Amino acid sequence: MAGPLVSSRPTLRRLSRARLLQDTNNKMQQIDSIGFAVRGALYHCPVKGEFEYHADALVLVDHQGQITEVLTPEAPGFAARCAALSEANELTELAEGQYLMPGMVDLHVHAPQWPQAGKGLDLPLYDWLQDYTFPLEAKFADVTFAREVYPHLVNALLANGTTSAVYFATVHNPASVALAEICLELGQRGYIGKVNMDDPDQCPPYYIESTEQGLADTEAFIQQVRALPGNEQQLVNPVITPRFVPSCTRAMLQGLGELAQRYHCHVQTHCSESDWARDYSQAHYGQSDVEIYQSMGLLTDRTILAHSIFLSDSDMAAIRDAGAAIAHCPLSNTYFANAAMKTREVLDGDLQVGLGTDLAGAPIPSVFHTCLDAVNHSRAREDGTNTHLPAQQRGEAGSRVSFLEAYWMATVGGGLAIDAKVGLFAPGYAFDALVVDANAPDSDLYLPEGMDTPRDRLEKLISLTRRQNIRTVWVQGRKVIQK
Repeated sequence: MAGPLVSSRPTLRRLSRARLLQDTNNKMQQIDSIGFAVRGALYHCPVKGEFEYHADALVLVDHQGQITEVLTPEAPGFAARCAALSEANELTELAEGQYLMPGMVDLHVHAPQWPQAGKGLDLPLYDWLQDYTFPLEAKFADVTFAREVYPHLVNALLANGTTSAVYFATVHNPASVALAEICLELGQRGYIGKVNMDDPDQCPPYYIESTEQGLADTEAFIQQVRALPGNEQQLVNPVITPRFVPSCTRAMLQGLGELAQRYHCHVQTHCSESDWARDYSQAHYGQSDVEIYQSMGLLTDRTILAHSIFLSDSDMAAIRDAGAAIAHCPLSNTYFANAAMKTREVLDGDLQVGLGTDLAGAPIPSVFHTCLDAVNHSRAREDGTNTHLPAQQRGEAGSRVSFLEAYWMATVGGGLAIDAKVGLFAPGYAFDALVVDANAPDSDLYLPEGMDTPRDRLEKLISLTRRQNIRTVWVQGRKVIQK
């Protein structure tokens, strides 16, 4: 028996070396396929009203900016993977007090209104538009002016954690294309709308387009944005954008509906935002905004309806059946909507819904703050405000929205609305992410050791994160903010 035992040892050694070499090659191939990885504490909300927290997680991102794996220490080979990535200088490790969170999605931003943020918010909507908004937006006929304003806005949003933004631009094609170029240059996932408004009864004479020119410009804009150099991954997308029903003629709405069907574009518009807007649609069409958009071919599974305050049950059913989404803009609703949105019913009715800042109808460029506004908005609706009524008659019971639901809207809900795999950490999703640092200098975010549950901590992160707490921002795996 001695012979076979002796003769078998070199074979076993050769097999061991071969396996070791194969394992080494496999590990090298795995490392080579990874662009980078991030390790640290992680929060996200994959399910509406729930959250996931991992005190230690490893997120692996490929060279295209897609997440390939999310591992926790219980996974086989976790420590070895971390060591190999660190040795290859492809691992970013978060410090104590830092949290990896999904990038925020802002479904409603008026890009040209950035210079007026904070002005005139005590006025009714119609007066605010006439006195402030339309004169400012008319200035964007000068593309040089646009190129001064838009970089400041996009950078401010990115620095506040907004990795995806859906923008109203203006009626001007060159300035609207410039906004798309700036989003692409700075690395933000942008959905850009060249605005349409052609009704001479509602639009000021200095800020209006003809129906024919508006439709031709919109088609050209779609083609220009899709053909932008460097936009092969379609990080930036065109959006068909009738401003709202009162600003557009029937011919314009019909023509835009045809373009939406032809180009399979996203659509965005205002929907039943105020008593005035709601009453206008009923007086001129005998229909609600939702019914008008549906009849014009503008209510699709790529439509985003901002505000959507005065929705009937049939309106809500039509939105759900079409697969369209609502952009809930709680702070601007407080200023201009004349009523509170039925957010609780929208969430419970399984309509697609995300959050919008509505700059500059609200002045704060943070979707974190908008989460807090959504909670506040729902509490005001539930409790009511009329002190002349008894408490049980004052509000609408069962209306409140939780922080987890608001945060879900700001991340996963927004991602569904823009038809993008963003908003959570899972294989196949884009790595749009933030590092939030509770220890950032001059911060209001205080997380004392041992005093908060993971849910407590997440609610404080949502409520108290400010621009200075956001240290790093990635979009599609590209680092666009580093402090």
